[in-house]
Amino acid sequence: MKEKLLGLQKALAGELLMDDLHKSIYATDASVYREIPLAVSYPKNKEDIKLLIEFATNNHIGLIPRTAGTSLAGQCVGSGIVVDVSKHINKIINIDPIKRIAVVEPGVIRDDLNRAIKEFGLFFGPNTSTSNRCMIGGMVGNNSSGTTSIKYGTTRDKTLGLKTILSDGSEAEFSSIAKNELEELKVGKSLESKIYKDLFNLLSPAEVQKDITKEFPISTIHRRNTGYALDSLIDTEVFSESNKTLNLCDLLSGSEGTLAFTTEISLQLDVLPPKFTAMVAAHFTSIENCMLAVEPAMESDLYTCEMMDKVILDCTIQNLMYKENRYFIEGDPQAILMLELRSNDQEDLNNQIHILLNRLESTNLTYAVPVLLDDEIDKALELRKAGLGLLGNIIGDKKAVACIEDTAVALPDLANYIAEFSEIMKKHKQNAVYYAHAGAGELHLRPILNLKKDEDVKLFRKITEEVAVLVKKYRGSMSGEHGDGRLRGEFIEMMIGSKNYKLLEEVKAIFDPNNIFNPGKITNTAPMDTSLRYEVDRKEPEIKTLMDFSDSEGILRLAEKCNGSGDCRKSVEAGGTMCPSYRATKNEKDTTRARANALREFLTNSDKPNKFEHEELKEVFDLCISCKGCKSECPSNVDVAALKAEFQYQYQKTNGKSLRSRAFANNVKMNQLASKATGFSNFLFSNSFTSGIAKNIMGVAPERNLPQLAKQTVWDYYSKNHVELAKPIKTVYLFNDEFTNYLDASIGIDALQLLQKLNYQVIILDNPESGRSYISKGFLEEAKEVANKNIELFSSLISEDSPLLGIEPSAILSFRDEYLRLANNIDKANTLSKNCFLIEEFLKKEIALGNIRAEAFTSETKEIKIHTHCHQKALSNSAYTFDILNLPTNYTVRIIASGCCGMAGSFGYEKEHYEISMNIGEQSLFPAVRKCSDSTLIAANGTSCRHQIFDGTKRIAQHPVTILKEALI
Repeated sequence: MKEKLLGLQKALAGELLMDDLHKSIYATDASVYREIPLAVSYPKNKEDIKLLIEFATNNHIGLIPRTAGTSLAGQCVGSGIVVDVSKHINKIINIDPIKRIAVVEPGVIRDDLNRAIKEFGLFFGPNTSTSNRCMIGGMVGNNSSGTTSIKYGTTRDKTLGLKTILSDGSEAEFSSIAKNELEELKVGKSLESKIYKDLFNLLSPAEVQKDITKEFPISTIHRRNTGYALDSLIDTEVFSESNKTLNLCDLLSGSEGTLAFTTEISLQLDVLPPKFTAMVAAHFTSIENCMLAVEPAMESDLYTCEMMDKVILDCTIQNLMYKENRYFIEGDPQAILMLELRSNDQEDLNNQIHILLNRLESTNLTYAVPVLLDDEIDKALELRKAGLGLLGNIIGDKKAVACIEDTAVALPDLANYIAEFSEIMKKHKQNAVYYAHAGAGELHLRPILNLKKDEDVKLFRKITEEVAVLVKKYRGSMSGEHGDGRLRGEFIEMMIGSKNYKLLEEVKAIFDPNNIFNPGKITNTAPMDTSLRYEVDRKEPEIKTLMDFSDSEGILRLAEKCNGSGDCRKSVEAGGTMCPSYRATKNEKDTTRARANALREFLTNSDKPNKFEHEELKEVFDLCISCKGCKSECPSNVDVAALKAEFQYQYQKTNGKSLRSRAFANNVKMNQLASKATGFSNFLFSNSFTSGIAKNIMGVAPERNLPQLAKQTVWDYYSKNHVELAKPIKTVYLFNDEFTNYLDASIGIDALQLLQKLNYQVIILDNPESGRSYISKGFLEEAKEVANKNIELFSSLISEDSPLLGIEPSAILSFRDEYLRLANNIDKANTLSKNCFLIEEFLKKEIALGNIRAEAFTSETKEIKIHTHCHQKALSNSAYTFDILNLPTNYTVRIIASGCCGMAGSFGYEKEHYEISMNIGEQSLFPAVRKCSDSTLIAANGTSCRHQIFDGTKRIAQHPVTILKEALI
């Protein structure tokens, strides 16, 4: 087979990958399943897809179509070839604003499409919680719907046409056809003609249609994805008295890639929602009361009716990114209904709010009904959208498991259904999670189980079986939007009856007689408790680490916190930082998810003495730039920067440390030595001949300029110019980090002078370096030594009244981050970390206290654009820098939505990483800086960021401290 695959590899314009790394990271999606595929392909065009189909047919291999891989039912895992169209087949082909139609390739991200069509006053309605990375092809495959389905319907409702490649390699276009057109299409020898003819013959008998109508979910449940949508097909003029035309897109939508391979999608768009909006966040003391309130609430013209329970709400308390979004929560509700109203008339909206509040009050079920407006609504919805990922934050092996999380029933049945469901949960001693689309009769209901244990795997099946019986009782759908996949596929026959299930098998055979398209999904599905991600009752490997990962019960469980939700795949336009390298390459291996999955895979299954000693792990971590975006933006807070540092340390124990790594890790010692002869050293670093030799030896990109040493270090300046203030406001300690001391000394001096002129007594100690360079290169023993020295030095001195301030974010924030994993005395480290601040954080606090006033600064007019360091974004907040630079009366300040600059310490200097580094800078930062006028000041508090901005734009960026110091009067 390998020889055949190599032949296919050569024939494809795109890529075919057969290495263990790619196979391991594509073995899972966002579900509980794991299957190692034969290979992974990134096709470039239709011709590649046809070659893959031909190969699959000739070799009896399945093709598993995949876009973002956020599927919850195992649709994207299989033993064949995974075909990932997200990298190349991802273009918006056409937008017709008059007809309100968009034509896209399957790899187009839902939110990216909406950004592109917003200027026409249009949007694509279905809105999943994964909308900033899920792709239209996957949405069609699953018939996705999301929060807006009660107003805008499902993806099936919006799919007008599909261009596909059929199982024989022929192309077919499916769209709405009139009854008389069907007769023409049935004639011919093509597979397309055979499909129309055989489907007509299959579904025409009256008894067949009667059975479908009787056994399929109730038609009023608009979110129903049980098997193939035969009930939608017979509700057309071809088979009944309906006035609907036949469109096989209704069948292909929700078919999970099992019938044809889609290459182009035509979508019906909607006019943007009314501009005025309000949300009533109804609070309840019980799930029961919440469910009883849904039907009365839905009497209003709601745009969303979403629920989240106490489990979800409690997850957000400690999450750095979502904690602030809890502002509207009153007391300790067991559940909240989020009810959104809209109108183009403010008076009408106010009237709708009044009616809804009265309606809720009359039920006597709620205890609080705060009304949210404008951006308050976005914050609340983000809290709800984060639900799936946040559930991964549960420490330990017990997780909220997606097994019956997608059931949908008719709205009048919802309260009774949930009451009976809750009884099942009580019987099994489960405190399940309840959240999501209450207004559509669908809640995401998740038991909390440990699928590493046999007893819980048995309960996994038992609960699913019992809930399936309950859903059948109410003629609901086991899948409302997430699809059947391999999770629910085996229950379809129970849900629709044996005769109808036989119809599904025949439909599959009509389209795909050789069973190459995503086999084992929807029909002939394996048992739901097979091919699980974790081997049951397996003895856990013992993984010893230098860093302390006890907060996740070990490094392996930290990696396992990644549930595959794929937030790390969002586009640049979606904002945030995560994940810079994926945004540059569009390769799955460069995602946060892939790094966590690869580490889990190899640590779990390695038989090597050093389980970290795998080239695959080296490859997957290679482009991680330790920006820490994942520490805050990943809903599960999978800290890949920490995982990488530990991996590098462990890998180097066996494989040694390169000369370049030693040089970068020990740059402080080198700078210390070079600073004894600054002029000579700077000549060697700047002279093209000698610097060229140095860069060549060290593997530094020739395009980079080596940093110049300061003529006077901060320590030297402080030693000579230290002053005692008569009546200072307070005493502060300034951490003299290694980057500021030797390279950016002028900024350190500016900080000293600024604080002194503002009447703060500043003390600088002869402190060790921060250890940042050691951490970034995996020299953890050295980093641990430095961390413990700093902790011992400062612990007895630093307090709330005399804090430790830092200029370089990556240095001072180590006290709040890595030091807590490196410290010998964790209590001291924790106490110290609470009083270590970015200088901007401190200044903001003092401004709020009235100790620093605008009168101390110029009234001159200036425009400032800010780029903040990634570690500040992850561990602090860019708002601190924004606020302090806004203090001067006539300063106009804006934060650049810039993500990561791409330099990341030594990463951007390394020859093989230079191109990626600059690509990351070009994603948003460089273009934003280039748009600034020459008079606009560029503020950047990271030393790497300032160097990157200069290399990419030739603009000099200043530290915020320097800008403020120069603004003093």
